[in-house]
Amino acid sequence: MNLSRRGILAGAAAGGGLLVAWWLLPRAHHNPLTPGPGEHVFGAWLRIGEDSVVTVAVPQLEMGQGVTTILPQLVAMELGADWRQVAIEPAPPSGAYANLPLAEKWAPLWDPLAAGLSEPTDALLAARFANAERFCATAEGTTLSAYEAAARAAGAAARAMLAQEAAERWGTAWEALRVEGGIVRGGDGRSATFGELAAGAAVRAVPDPAPLRPEAPREDPHEDPLGRFADAAPPFPRIDLPAKVDGSLQFAGDVRLPRMLHASIRHGPNAGAELTGFDEAAGYRMPGVVQVVAGRRWLAALAETWWSAERALEAMDPRFTAAFPASSVEVATRLGLMLESGPSFRIAETGFGAEGMTRVDIARRYEVEPHLAAPLETASATARLSGGRLELWIASQAPESARAAAARAIGLAVEDVALYPVPAGGSFDARLEHDHAIEVALLAREAAPRPVQLTWPRASELAHARPRPPAWLLLGAQVQQGAPGSPGTGGAIDALRVRIACPPAALEFGRRLFGGLTPWAAIRETEGRKDPLACSGAVPPYRLPSLVVEHVPVEIGLPVGRVRGNADGCTAFAIESFIDEIARRHGREPLSFRMAMLGSDIRLAACLQRAAQLGGWDGGAAGSGQGLACHRIGDGPDAPRIACIATASGGESGVRVTRLSAAVDIGRIVNLDIARQQVEGGLVFGLGMALGRAPRWRAGLPASEAYADLELPTLADCPEIKIDFIASEAPPADPGEIGAVVAAPAIANALFSATGLRLRRLPLLSDGI
Repeated sequence: MNLSRRGILAGAAAGGGLLVAWWLLPRAHHNPLTPGPGEHVFGAWLRIGEDSVVTVAVPQLEMGQGVTTILPQLVAMELGADWRQVAIEPAPPSGAYANLPLAEKWAPLWDPLAAGLSEPTDALLAARFANAERFCATAEGTTLSAYEAAARAAGAAARAMLAQEAAERWGTAWEALRVEGGIVRGGDGRSATFGELAAGAAVRAVPDPAPLRPEAPREDPHEDPLGRFADAAPPFPRIDLPAKVDGSLQFAGDVRLPRMLHASIRHGPNAGAELTGFDEAAGYRMPGVVQVVAGRRWLAALAETWWSAERALEAMDPRFTAAFPASSVEVATRLGLMLESGPSFRIAETGFGAEGMTRVDIARRYEVEPHLAAPLETASATARLSGGRLELWIASQAPESARAAAARAIGLAVEDVALYPVPAGGSFDARLEHDHAIEVALLAREAAPRPVQLTWPRASELAHARPRPPAWLLLGAQVQQGAPGSPGTGGAIDALRVRIACPPAALEFGRRLFGGLTPWAAIRETEGRKDPLACSGAVPPYRLPSLVVEHVPVEIGLPVGRVRGNADGCTAFAIESFIDEIARRHGREPLSFRMAMLGSDIRLAACLQRAAQLGGWDGGAAGSGQGLACHRIGDGPDAPRIACIATASGGESGVRVTRLSAAVDIGRIVNLDIARQQVEGGLVFGLGMALGRAPRWRAGLPASEAYADLELPTLADCPEIKIDFIASEAPPADPGEIGAVVAAPAIANALFSATGLRLRRLPLLSDGI
């Protein structure tokens, strides 16, 4: 018998045995899908019920970005399912859903010694790591690059199996049958639903290779240029939307278990704090309080209601001490000193490199303050310890890391922890951290057998969060001088030097996520190390004769982490502001100045031209209030690109951004509606980073613990937003980050044209330290 790899996969899946991951043999995984009554499993991605409902496994965290629609859409389009019959199920951590692109990109974080040996070696090591560690993290916009091929193959294989089952019953060739709308049809008028065929189809051998449809899933942006779907609903409306509207979608804080206790918590300063004292008796005097649990760095109260637990903590008045309490003043001082004279590592060099710069004609310093992700939903998790097994309900971008951390905390094997994924009410990368998983596991051990739901109060969310790292950037350029008496002829950049003083934030995050280190231990282990990922976006999209990028690692005494946009939010702000300054100093029109430096990047050129049309670009003349910025996230021809025109005004009533017009090239678009939502959301997020208020740290804590003090944009603050997508044949790229990084420099340049004031600190209206 001739057994193919996919044949083994399908046969084992149907029998509930082992699922062979076809991208890396011979490592095997148990099939994470379990059929319910009347359901039949088709590999690791879908089940089909006898009622014709198609349930698609989603191995990524839904946090508002629409992943629970995008991945099922890919399966449904290949399968030929009726969208109204498609359901979703969050998939548990499994090597069957390994995120290979993210594992390879983050290789310096989980294996800094082996990373960078060679492309084939890196890819092989990343594959083995991701499969062995069940690494299916949701980050860096890798969902489509990681899972599109597998989701399409799963849908195509199931379609073929259903058609083969029908063909055998009808005595015809399966290739001649049509599968669409959840029905298999023959040319003679016969038809059968998926449910009628599922039992027989599920035990058939899977075609190898899967017979993919000739056209990859795509939606043409030109069919709906204004994003209104005026005459009809989007072809694939979001699956999670109805449940979000009526409140039935279950988040971590919505879990309810019999006899469940509710817990609140207090954390000390985010730099090695230790609990030194509290009034335990005052806590127990509060009605409904069941237990008080003291950790080394936190204090929690367990009660019949969360409000009772929170009141108990207020009454106990916990006191903490920190060996190295960070302050914003000290952070700024360290960054400034290190930027000027600290040792550096060269992380990028192109063209003539350092030798190409013989003089510095213009130099500017830009400062980006630390900022918080601040999702609306605070950290929340539910846990139950019973019979030596821990059950954990949690929204995590890195579920296997959260599962392992919880297991270590209470001395269990990872296999004895069952993690049930739930969606997150926003994240912006905050849910890559798993402190609350450790805490709820410890609380569940104390309260066993009663389950515990831990919900951080807003003050703890702000105090214990790891902000986007601050960065001080010094940019210097050697430019061509214009002809005497001929304004607007100079300014072309011959050499550019970018010097970035910031913590080695990516390495620090990696030691927490993959090494299990405490925040303070991670700071110490990574101190003074170069970190290219912490400086991503520092190589601009322009073709310059000479470029040098240097990283100055700075230990600031404050644990830092990931926030939407990450390092690109800092580097795009500095570089696009600097480009604007050079253009205006030499009398160059900002759009044509950028176009002249693009070289062969026709995709970004198209974005710039379209954004100019969309925003009514008038050259950004003084008093116009128009500003321009563009950016590319990542390197290479397939990286996503964006150009944005901001229109703003400043006066006695404050700064007002009235319009953001963006042209975006994210390659082939799978779901236009979701892509538009993501870019719009990113632009609004970037607006908040530009015009909001950065937290100030004193003694290791934010000076304010009020959400409103971040001054994030409300609906009334949101400008008119126009977005146009450039039709592209490039592979799909992430739309979620790129809007967040381009908004701030576009707004800064717009404010300069409106007021003549150049703002080089982010947030733009920062009052300094």
